[in-house]
Amino acid sequence: MKALMTPRHKAPAFQTAASLPELYEMLEQVQMKNGWNKPTPSLYPEPRQRFIPAHWRFKDARAALHKAGDLVDSKWAERRNLIMANPVPDNDYPTVATLVGAYQMVKGGETARSHRHTPNAMRVVLESAPGVYTIVDGVKVPMEPGDVLLTPNGSWHGHSNESTVESYWIDFLDAPLVQLLGPMFFEHHPDALERADRVDAASPMRFAFSEYHPRLLAAAEVSSGVRALKLGPPELQTFDRTALSLRAGASWARPRSTVNRIYSVIQGHGRSDFAGSQFQWSRGDMVAVPSWHEHKLISDSEAVLLEVSDEPLLRMLDWVREQPLHAKESP
Repeated sequence: MKALMTPRHKAPAFQTAASLPELYEMLEQVQMKNGWNKPTPSLYPEPRQRFIPAHWRFKDARAALHKAGDLVDSKWAERRNLIMANPVPDNDYPTVATLVGAYQMVKGGETARSHRHTPNAMRVVLESAPGVYTIVDGVKVPMEPGDVLLTPNGSWHGHSNESTVESYWIDFLDAPLVQLLGPMFFEHHPDALERADRVDAASPMRFAFSEYHPRLLAAAEVSSGVRALKLGPPELQTFDRTALSLRAGASWARPRSTVNRIYSVIQGHGRSDFAGSQFQWSRGDMVAVPSWHEHKLISDSEAVLLEVSDEPLLRMLDWVREQPLHAKESP
């Protein structure tokens, strides 16, 4: 492999520059930027956030995916899914800076081919029937409503719906983070759908709702009427999953944090309040909370939510910071 060569150029005569504009023009000739007059500061006193709080309704996603079942054949679509891209200009993928959430549907009697990739993935099941499986490294793992399933990076995974009804779930991936850092790899399984002869309902890749929900209801309160249960091990290094139980009428104020969060509603209904906006949510909905946004969760009924966040990554880097709720903004 030939070494990359830098084109030869004649060095500008910097000593002849009679003004800053002339110096800037010479710097451009050698592909340098001055660091004393940058149009956009590289350092700033607190986090800046490109993304905004956003809400997506499962009711809308379900109707769209049902119709897509008539129009999008799983034989040519990698996945029949809908991306919840944060609604800011020039964005068509990330839900928050490091994570993407997507609704997926697999029709009865249908499969979604096996592949593997660098991003870690996780899914929370919204609707399914007996006979619906995700296949992880050659093992069938049941998918029942409320279940949370993991697919660590590099694991082969596909889906098989052996029932007669459509199944719906939410996928979460750290693909935006991998895209930013660059080490993206993707590969199709040679058999299209990986062969799997064994069903493992107790797979460590599965957090069954029937198992974690009783533990959640017995967990300690993190706020009045609010209980939280981290689901793990196993763990993913880049994002976690925390089940939340909110008693009817409970309210939980959460401070500004450097952590990016996405909530998915497993049961119940309520709302999320932000400065200047409010989202009413119900079963299956998703709410994005980008970093550095104070917010409040308020339940109108007994509710169960799954919080997905990049806190493990930020904690590993010692970048987790919170602004106390009573703190005043700097003038």
